[in-house]
Amino acid sequence: MWRTLRTTSVAALAGALLLLAGCERPPMEPVQKGFRGTGMEVVYNPRTVATLVPLNQPPAPSSPVLPNEGPKAGQVYKNVKVLGDLGVANFNRHMVAITAWVSPKEGCNYCHNPANFAEDAKYTKVVARRMLQMTQTINTEWKPHVAATGVTCWTCHRGNPVPEKIWFKAEGQDMRSNFIGNLNGQNHPSRMVVGTSLPNDPFSAYLLGAQPIRVNGATALPTGNRASIQQAEHTFGLMTHFSNALGVNCTYCHNTRSIGTWEGSPPQMATAWHGIRMVRAVNNDYLAGLTDVFPAQRKGVTGDVAKVNCATCHQGAYKPVFGAQMAKDYPELLTTGARPVDGLPPPVAEAQRSVLFFNVGSATLDAEQAKGLASIVVTMKAQPKSRVTISGYHSAAGDLASNQELAKNRAVTVRDSIVAAGIDTGRVVLDKPLQTEANIAGEDPVARRVEATVK
Repeated sequence: MWRTLRTTSVAALAGALLLLAGCERPPMEPVQKGFRGTGMEVVYNPRTVATLVPLNQPPAPSSPVLPNEGPKAGQVYKNVKVLGDLGVANFNRHMVAITAWVSPKEGCNYCHNPANFAEDAKYTKVVARRMLQMTQTINTEWKPHVAATGVTCWTCHRGNPVPEKIWFKAEGQDMRSNFIGNLNGQNHPSRMVVGTSLPNDPFSAYLLGAQPIRVNGATALPTGNRASIQQAEHTFGLMTHFSNALGVNCTYCHNTRSIGTWEGSPPQMATAWHGIRMVRAVNNDYLAGLTDVFPAQRKGVTGDVAKVNCATCHQGAYKPVFGAQMAKDYPELLTTGARPVDGLPPPVAEAQRSVLFFNVGSATLDAEQAKGLASIVVTMKAQPKSRVTISGYHSAAGDLASNQELAKNRAVTVRDSIVAAGIDTGRVVLDKPLQTEANIAGEDPVARRVEATVK
């Protein structure tokens, strides 16, 4: 009997130890993020945070910024398409820095042919040039997310030619065994969803596409209500990624009393809203466009290029590099040089109407254009019963279906911006895409506009 009891006790102790192995030992440090008594606390493990500190120490600049005087790099060197407006000394200073950030082992030869620095034979040079433009765009047009901190190449690369935290589209299910049904990417544990059995691609729909990120339906079934258990699983997968990428829990952004509302939520929720759209724009406007540039060995199993998510910059910290303002030491990254797109006219901003213009092929609202929405928002807040109608226009040239889809996406972008400013969704009406008959060439910004009218 005693032997049986002893064996049972040992087994119970082993089971308890196994169970506790999944817990974190104290002490833990709670940080209040919301109103007292609401449970809105982020709980940190100080030992985990301590391991992140040395990983988030950006390198100091090797030399100070010099007066931007004398001949410019674009005049002295051949084929300089980005940063050519820098003086030669500052241009070389930046090249030294970017080599240390991205290819400290490979050196300059990672992007350049040492026999001819001007040629574009290596794909890495073409990509690096586009990434510099992307960095400038993030720092100038996405301040609602990056604020004064800004980003540099080191923010993502951390001394690696390829950033560690990237993602590709997941390989589709082998439907030769479709008798088991559509698994929807479940039960294939992936680091993208922290090893859970949630769908292993929570990014394609939300950080590449623009599907609504919500669990509760805004309308009754079946009128346009996409909320379902399947969508909830994808949403939870994305939220799991957010928490893991930033090292926080749900209360960092959400009001525990009403997860889906803005009222009473911390300001981080608005910052995250802009961040989602920033990541989406980066993936579509910069990375996806490089698909044909990358060699096959650098692509995913479905042939797509590497893309970014929240972990790419944050890497476990609630703020990338814990908020260190590394970009201020490289002012050339805090301004937009020669843009890869055509210029846009200023937005039309009237009390009852705004006209906003978009770049070719893009549904991202330029920061300057976004200012045209301010008068609409002010008017609608002053007139609580008013509604705004949003119409997207497109050119008569090209594929009609593609043009209409792009015009719709642009209208959705404007709608989301108005809603984010505090206007109820029910007061915002989307009209069908309209064609600009007069513009056949398709390059006039008038053909790439969205009109918002308050009635």
